[in-house]
Amino acid sequence: MAKDWSIDLEHGDYQHNRALVIEDGLMAIEETVSGCYVNLVTPASFGNPVHYLAETISRKFDSDVTYKFIDQCGCGGYVFRVWKK
Repeated sequence: MAKDWSIDLEHGDYQHNRALVIEDGLMAIEETVSGCYVNLVTPASFGNPVHYLAETISRKFDSDVTYKFIDQCGCGGYVFRVWKK
């Protein structure tokens, strides 16, 4: 993706499948162009994504990305922003 964008990993199959959230979140990061970010919007059911996404992202992308927990959405999900360097 050649611009800042968001991916909804919050509804449907994602609500009960943390592995799918991680898999598709990593794919979204890969698809993001350097200099842009992707907001990973994750389900409330898994809690703060820092606890299950940050380490995986760090292992896969090392210093090629930075990330930050943004906030919990009004709908209950969470926004985790990943910038691609």
